Amino acid sequence: MLLAIDTSAGTTVAIVDRDRGIIAERSSADTRSHAELIGSYIAQCLDESGAPIRDLSAVAVGMGPGPFTGLRVGIAAAQAFALGAGRPVMRVVSHDAVAFDLFSSGHTGPLLVVTDARRREVYWSAYGGADATGLPVRDAEPGLTRPDDLGTAVPRFGDYTRVDATRIPGGALGMLAETMFANGRTFAGPGALYLRPPDAIASAGPKRVS
Repeated sequence: MLLAIDTSAGTTVAIVDRDRGIIAERSSADTRSHAELIGSYIAQCLDESGAPIRDLSAVAVGMGPGPFTGLRVGIAAAQAFALGAGRPVMRVVSHDAVAFDLFSSGHTGPLLVVTDARRREVYWSAYGGADATGLPVRDAEPGLTRPDDLGTAVPRFGDYTRVDATRIPGGALGMLAETMFANGRTFAGPGALYLRPPDAIASAGPKRVS
């Protein structure tokens, strides 16, 4: 049984089990209330599931792509909860959860997942389909571009069915992590997928004082 958390778009939390499926889920497409919602969503999902924390085997978290301000809330919450519970963190690409959800629901063929990156840009991930285990197969690493430039940024853009997601499905994210673990797949690394340089840059040297 896993606790799944993502704040790369809206805010979503879920409790899932490999055999029982999605047990509890809360989500909001609001991109400005991550910090206000995350704690109550975790508590509500745990309460609804009736599962004590000791029954959780891990915490799954979406690592983006997503804007820095929102994405870090979910990652920090997942790491803090996992540390307190003494459980490992399973990191996944957030867009993979959207693709996994759609492929599991019967979608076939190439898929382009798009989310709002703010600053008049979008994040995108292209998928050729799902493999034999149902896991999405990414054609390229997630990208960042202006909406009008998607056609040139995405190779073979016309081959894909585009899906604009306002939130990441927490239940699907958890089931994606369960499926990856069951099939021995490699999880995402510890670095969040912001895909743009930080606004604040360290000075190259000491500030001169006149």
